[in-house]
Amino acid sequence: MPKLFVSNEDESARLFKSDFLELFTHVHWSVPLIIFVPVVVYSLYVTISEGIVGLGAGVSLFLIGGFVWTLTEYLLHRFAFHYQPKSVWGQRIHFLTHGVHHDYPNDTKRLVMVPTISIPLAAVFYIAFGLILGFHYVPPFFAGFILGYIAYDEIHYATHHAPFKSGVFLYLKQHHIRHHYGNPDRGYGVSSPLWDHVFGTLDEKEKAGESGSSATA
Repeated sequence: MPKLFVSNEDESARLFKSDFLELFTHVHWSVPLIIFVPVVVYSLYVTISEGIVGLGAGVSLFLIGGFVWTLTEYLLHRFAFHYQPKSVWGQRIHFLTHGVHHDYPNDTKRLVMVPTISIPLAAVFYIAFGLILGFHYVPPFFAGFILGYIAYDEIHYATHHAPFKSGVFLYLKQHHIRHHYGNPDRGYGVSSPLWDHVFGTLDEKEKAGESGSSATA
């Protein structure tokens, strides 16, 4: 099997000659928490203070928002992050956005999404949800969606660096590690393997392991 990474150490390639531009390609795992937890809190505050939706509807929209994030995460990872254009510029953009992570999977400063991408994306999603749902109903939905995104970023970091020994987080770690070191065309879910099951992109060894566990249960 060919080697699927350049280095497995906490290091990475330089992406820009400019020190200023290079600065924006490195991000600490806490940055998504600092930026987006206030967004979740404010969205929930608006939901409660304006009282446009009742408690039941608000909780439902919040949970649906989190669920929609899991599908969004899967689709972005599979069809955007792993799309490899043939043009030189397209390949360069792919490397900048995701390829570098697969070449240097344990670089601690390139494991969560940089704000220069996450903030514009969040704005686009907010507007899109507003047009679909109506902006009065967006706050609880968006709170759940963004909380899902935060969970994704932090779980992604943890799958590479947290020493999980058992339980669901160990399963998520093993699921994602297979994506990096086994088959990068499988296992696109990070915070949840749900959509890999639904769309048939579960790693074959993982699938075989689950079948074996079921057979012996």
